[in-house]
Amino acid sequence: MFYNVLKAKDLAELDGEKFKKEVLMQNDESCFDIVAIKKDEIIDTHTSIADAAVYVIDGEIEIHFDAEKFNLDKGELIMFKKDTEHKVVAKKDSKFFLVKI
Repeated sequence: MFYNVLKAKDLAELDGEKFKKEVLMQNDESCFDIVAIKKDEIIDTHTSIADAAVYVIDGEIEIHFDAEKFNLDKGELIMFKKDTEHKVVAKKDSKFFLVKI
């Protein structure tokens, strides 16, 4: 996969599925993934084993942290520390990059 030009919009196609994650690179606790999620689907509450960043490629998602929630649209980015409980709600069919370092 290295030295290839990839089109993010063409990766992690749902093909009728509700959720899909494609690992692009991974090393120990670090990763660079692309996630696709169908409208109204939820990635249940979980924690990350590393600091994380989410960048929305397409669509709109909400990320819930305890009593706070953040709406992210295409082109927006959020970063958070490891061990932070959160969940993701898709407001539209969406794709996002997930980076853990």
